[in-house]
Amino acid sequence: MFAHKIEAVLAEDGTLTLRGLPFHAGDAVEVIILETQTPQQTVALPSQPEANLYPLRGKVVRYDDPTEPVALEDWEVLQ
Repeated sequence: MFAHKIEAVLAEDGTLTLRGLPFHAGDAVEVIILETQTPQQTVALPSQPEANLYPLRGKVVRYDDPTEPVALEDWEVLQ
């Protein structure tokens, strides 16, 4: 079984046209339609209705020296 993922947008009349599929004329295919979720459609978990699922989205991340050794004084071998 070969799976191929493609995103498409429905036309005003509700039709969907798929072009450039990697199958040959006469091949039998199975079609499953899933609605794409946008971040606004994401539902919070029931246990935490007001939970922010992406708390770091939009935050600035900066690495001053990402390869600097950390906690060297805690290694007994280096003592």
